[in-house]
Amino acid sequence: DKSCSRLEGSKLFSKEFMVRHDIPTAKYKEYTDIEKAKAEIDSFGYPVVIKADGLAAGKGVVIPTTREEALETLDIIMKDKKFGEAGDLVVVEEFLTGVETSILAFVDKNTIIPMESAKDHKKIFELETGPNTGGMGTFSPSTIYTDELAKKVYDEVLIKSLEGFQKDGLEFRGILFVGLMLTPNGEKVLEYNCRFGDPETQSVLMRLETDLSEIMMAVTEDRLEDVHIKYTDEAAACVVLASGGYPESYEKGKLIKGLDNVDDSIVVFHSGTKFVDQDIVTNGGRVLGVCSRGKTVEDAANNVYANIDKISFEKMHYRRDIGVKYEQSK
Repeated sequence: DKSCSRLEGSKLFSKEFMVRHDIPTAKYKEYTDIEKAKAEIDSFGYPVVIKADGLAAGKGVVIPTTREEALETLDIIMKDKKFGEAGDLVVVEEFLTGVETSILAFVDKNTIIPMESAKDHKKIFELETGPNTGGMGTFSPSTIYTDELAKKVYDEVLIKSLEGFQKDGLEFRGILFVGLMLTPNGEKVLEYNCRFGDPETQSVLMRLETDLSEIMMAVTEDRLEDVHIKYTDEAAACVVLASGGYPESYEKGKLIKGLDNVDDSIVVFHSGTKFVDQDIVTNGGRVLGVCSRGKTVEDAANNVYANIDKISFEKMHYRRDIGVKYEQSK
């Protein structure tokens, strides 16, 4: 409900929730006064993480590496209002080093069940370079999400989150997305989302064998613990086709060709498209998610890339290293 949605809709609300329930996360401080934020920014060290408190289409998190960049970022968010009201309050956090990963979970009033793992790639360019995006591709299972890590995350994050919902009177039913940083000091929560995460979802659901509607009904009726959720042993990969210029300015309305030519084994999720007469054209930054299964992650990814060659639109951009060795896919 609306009360639970603050876990995603307010960075401050989610950070306070984590601290209150002993869920590991980065040290932070919130600011509504830009001058106070500027005066204290050095205390966090550099790089530093600056987050617009509200929703900002996946672009409200900036990681300046110098004082000058940090001051400029505060101006852009709090004074220039690049993200509108989302920037009325900012959360400044210590920068965590490590490997970023995430986990999705089904949740009802009494039960939380993690889904299969997926690895997301946020940077716009190969080898994790360039600005952050909403996600340029994923594969499942994640090579770093071991059974040992899964147990730690379940005990230290997922169960504590469910108990926190119960203690705070938050009747959370649905999907919980947990963004994690695996640091030298253990796993720490970066953020919550109250929904399926795009594009992790595409890879995970490509592997789900249990009827999703059956799970959804069980969640709404608080009988999730009675459902046996099954996944295929096959791997899956998803590569996002984006508009040229994304995540900054980009043009819409570009004709998409070749969608009818892809193999039957390929699933193409439409993210930023629309119909114009009988044509499908681009209508967003991240346009399509091209997905496949395979015996291994690399098999799935190679199948995706072979089919991406059949799809085109003006200034189409995508990463060529999702789930495959970069040297093989230049």
